[in-house]
Amino acid sequence: MTSKWHTNCVNVIKQLLFPRRCPICDRIVIPFGEKICPKCAMGCKFLTPPYCMKCGKKLSDEAELCGDCRKKPHIFSRGRALYEYESVAFSIYRMKYGGRQEYAEYFGEELAYYLESFIRDVNPDALIPVPLHRKRERRRGYNQAALLAKAMGRHLGVPVLDNYLVRVKNTTPLKWLNPKERENNLKKAFNIVQNDVKLKRVVLVDDIYTTGSTMDEAAGTLAAHGVEEIYFVALACGAGI
Repeated sequence: MTSKWHTNCVNVIKQLLFPRRCPICDRIVIPFGEKICPKCAMGCKFLTPPYCMKCGKKLSDEAELCGDCRKKPHIFSRGRALYEYESVAFSIYRMKYGGRQEYAEYFGEELAYYLESFIRDVNPDALIPVPLHRKRERRRGYNQAALLAKAMGRHLGVPVLDNYLVRVKNTTPLKWLNPKERENNLKKAFNIVQNDVKLKRVVLVDDIYTTGSTMDEAAGTLAAHGVEEIYFVALACGAGI
């Protein structure tokens, strides 16, 4: 009881000295003690059914797969995302490029809470964040996918291996490329550095899912090193067709 009381006091003092910023509007959160402004929370649009049974994209009809997944087979088994991309796009941008790494704690908790049943059903040996190349991570100061995975791991009690998969190729930012260019850009982009760790089932973690090129390349690398089932979760993705 004393330890919990002490922890609560420390947390309150921290919030008084360093007030939380809302991960959506970036202002000081009101009311005090909350992690997001209630009004801003209402603007975050969760992905709800119907969604693609392979990649989790929002669908406009009752089809089982989105257009992308019908056209191209994926290496990963299945994936889910939490939000519709447009509703959190500016927040993700600030988290990635504006130094707001603290947003990842809130978003990681949300991923753990709302996608817990999906992750529990998978029963992964570990969560593996999609890595940045070391030059890009050094410049940015952190990997937002790793921060999301660590927040999720703490809440779910699932191990996080943030040094298992590495990006050995400093790829061109995917937002400038078409789907075919993305595939070519990502070829041989990843490698495994912890060959002594044997995994059967894992969940990859990233901030955004688009065409699936990144997930497929990462999943292919994992599969080549003996991982039998590869799933993913992403903070957001666009709509399917």
